[in-house]
Amino acid sequence: MLRRLPISAVLAITAVLVAAAPVLAHDGGEGLYGETDDIVVTNAGFILIIFFPLFIFLVSLLQWRLEKRKDARKAAAKAAAKSKGGW
Repeated sequence: MLRRLPISAVLAITAVLVAAAPVLAHDGGEGLYGETDDIVVTNAGFILIIFFPLFIFLVSLLQWRLEKRKDARKAAAKAAAKSKGGW
């Protein structure tokens, strides 16, 4: 039964993809946005140029804050272990 699962999954995905092409091929290939001309493609490119550096910057800030919290927790745990005394 488990041997047939990957084959069945591949066949099901292939069938869905084959059936999707004719369904999406209406209106002469025009998408949901409308007619795609040079300015639309240029603006999409500019959006991508702005998005990726901004995304990297924001994720880097998030990682920096999380690392600061981790280091503070480690320092607090080390200080608590020292103050307990004993061996």
